[in-house]
Amino acid sequence: MSAARDYGLDDDYEWPRPPVGGWTADDLDELPNLPPHTELIDGSLVFVSPQTNFHSRVIRLLDNALLAQVPDEWDVIREMTIKLNERNRPEPDVLVFRAGADAGPDQTWYRPEDVVIAVEVVSEESQERDREVKPRKYAAAGIPHYWRVEQNDGLPVVYVYELDPMTTSYVPMGIFHDRLKLTVPFPVDIDLTAVNRRR
Repeated sequence: MSAARDYGLDDDYEWPRPPVGGWTADDLDELPNLPPHTELIDGSLVFVSPQTNFHSRVIRLLDNALLAQVPDEWDVIREMTIKLNERNRPEPDVLVFRAGADAGPDQTWYRPEDVVIAVEVVSEESQERDREVKPRKYAAAGIPHYWRVEQNDGLPVVYVYELDPMTTSYVPMGIFHDRLKLTVPFPVDIDLTAVNRRR
């Protein structure tokens, strides 16, 4: 039996075949019929699995809380790609960026120099990317802050990292249970236990 048929695809379905050298960041906007939230890592397309309830609720909590607390010169958006370089265009779950970098309704990516915080909510299939691959790439691109969110008994635990410009690598700044309270890059105070509250 064909693998394509196992997934509800016709037997003659053709998977995207990468060109020699892999895909480029610009290809992500041009390739037809890509699944939503497709990322580019090292020239390869990465298709993400469906979101869990936890994943979606954490994104909502952080998006809303950051939007309420971010200074005027910054803005917050969820699930938009960052064009790190020609072969890497990951999609953080939430990002805080320079408000002046908003290029309008058709924009599909941001430059790393416009991003101040990249946030990844770890899922079962993204553990290695979110814990190892993406932080290394975000740091090399100069993004000043990285937050990794893990699940513990249904509640988010936030691991906060800050960029060391001398080594272009992230330094751990704290692990936050129940409440995320920071002073940099701007004052942040988020009740992490509110992840399942509707209002």
